[in-house]
Amino acid sequence: MTETVRLAKALAQMLNCSRREAEQYIEGGWVRVDGVVVEEPQFRVGNQKIELDRDASLLALTPVTLLLHKPAAYEAGLDGASGKPAAPALQLLTPANRSADDRSGIRPLKKHFSSQALATPLATSASGLVVLTQDWRVARKLGEDASVMEHEVIVEVAGQLVPGGLERLNRVEHGFTFNGILLPPAKVSWQNETRLRFALKGERPGQIAYMCETVGLSVQAMKRIRVGRVPMSSLAVGQWRYLLPTERF
Repeated sequence: MTETVRLAKALAQMLNCSRREAEQYIEGGWVRVDGVVVEEPQFRVGNQKIELDRDASLLALTPVTLLLHKPAAYEAGLDGASGKPAAPALQLLTPANRSADDRSGIRPLKKHFSSQALATPLATSASGLVVLTQDWRVARKLGEDASVMEHEVIVEVAGQLVPGGLERLNRVEHGFTFNGILLPPAKVSWQNETRLRFALKGERPGQIAYMCETVGLSVQAMKRIRVGRVPMSSLAVGQWRYLLPTERF
């Protein structure tokens, strides 16, 4: 049997470079084994052909931010023990689920799907835009501005709106208190006979359902379509794309 070694070791010997540099090349998606890109430094190789891409770079990988259209009934909260995104959300982050409309030009790498922080959790029953990021600047922006950043949510409702209910939702005459907290103003309007559009800041879990219940409506479904200045646009259910360098929350 042919003795096998770690790909990082074999590449380091081939290039006469350090093991760490070899690992950077591999994790950057620059190395092929028998014509197939391999991104795991621990991958075992024997007599296979190892090639380094002519454009290979040792520059550190740029942290990426991913926009995901979470399906309803799909968990996208934080794991209580680790503080990381719950597994169901991470399972959607695969190259196969990348949107065909992604205009970033970024080569998808396995490293892009690790160490992702869930910046905008979303209720399991809701669908819509979820932001995951490796970029500490994006995470800090969304965290520090959570109470003032506007989210846009489309809400399917049933029931009979009480007289003056829309005005109450917009807090024209009365403030809304939820869990003892006076909420900031929201903008609420009808899209059709069963669908409301909410644009609100500092959204809290259960807030929209509570607001609807106080005016005689029950929530049937919710979809978040915008976070700050970044819309979900045509991103299909279950698909993701990279945040563009020109996009700002």
